[in-house]
Amino acid sequence: MEGLDLKQMSAMVDIIAEEKGLPKDTVINVIEQAIAAAWRKDNGDREMNVRAVLNTKTGEADVFVAREVIEDGLAYNPSTEIPLKEAGKNAKLGDVVEEKHKVVNFGRVAAQTAKQVVIQRLREAENDAVLNAFEDKVGTIVTGMVSRVEPKLVRIDLGRASGIMPRSEQIDGEYYTVGNRIKVYIKNIERGERGSQLILSRGCAEFVEYLFRQEVPELENHTVEIKGIAREAGRRTKIAVAATAPGIDPVGTFVGGRGIRVQAVMNEIGEREKIDIVTWSDNPSEYIREALSPAEINKVEIDGKKAKVFVSE
Repeated sequence: MEGLDLKQMSAMVDIIAEEKGLPKDTVINVIEQAIAAAWRKDNGDREMNVRAVLNTKTGEADVFVAREVIEDGLAYNPSTEIPLKEAGKNAKLGDVVEEKHKVVNFGRVAAQTAKQVVIQRLREAENDAVLNAFEDKVGTIVTGMVSRVEPKLVRIDLGRASGIMPRSEQIDGEYYTVGNRIKVYIKNIERGERGSQLILSRGCAEFVEYLFRQEVPELENHTVEIKGIAREAGRRTKIAVAATAPGIDPVGTFVGGRGIRVQAVMNEIGEREKIDIVTWSDNPSEYIREALSPAEINKVEIDGKKAKVFVSE
């Protein structure tokens, strides 16, 4: 087989699987997709529904071309349809029948196509496997290294994987330099036709919340809790906090002795961004007064989900 040795590829399935950290079935499936693509290149057209089956013991392969059975006498597309009289005695209208072909050899162009498919599909499968390992890290902070800065996003190397931090997830006014080590929040894994991508953030409210969780052990034992958080990254964050037990000052707990806890968070997000920690209240009027402090509030009028606030001139 010119330029594409199936026997050699069959013998290397175990080695490729181990090297790439992929299941053996995934590697076989990738090779079968490549064989189908190469056969279609040499013997058919893009519309054909072709699948390949590789025998890893013999290093031989068969391809199966699927076509739908249609009425005799109708105009048909030979790539995807077959008249009833040609489909075999057991076939019925609407059935899908497969025609088997032995893979003998490929032309040079088809063999090149197959190689490209194998390389691309293995890369995609390897990327998916790595990202699946990050599934349980979504919603946590990790440390990465800036690998590339583009106008609309920053690419960050996380070791086994890499992710992107779009402009909307960056801290306003923060500059990123290639080689810098930074903390990022793993927001989600975006899966699309072009593969999967880790979406990272420093600008989301969850990033600040997670930083506080690392600094305030009382959050773990539930003596204090975060009731709400709003953030304009690079400018201001407001956090509403509450105590679950009497005698505990929730704001003081988050600020820490001499402001050490809130300062640790500010060291990470930058001094330009102000952090307001306010006491949560289930009374909307009181809650609004706290959220707007240090402004002096004269009166709050609640109207459904709207509030009118009166302040001194």
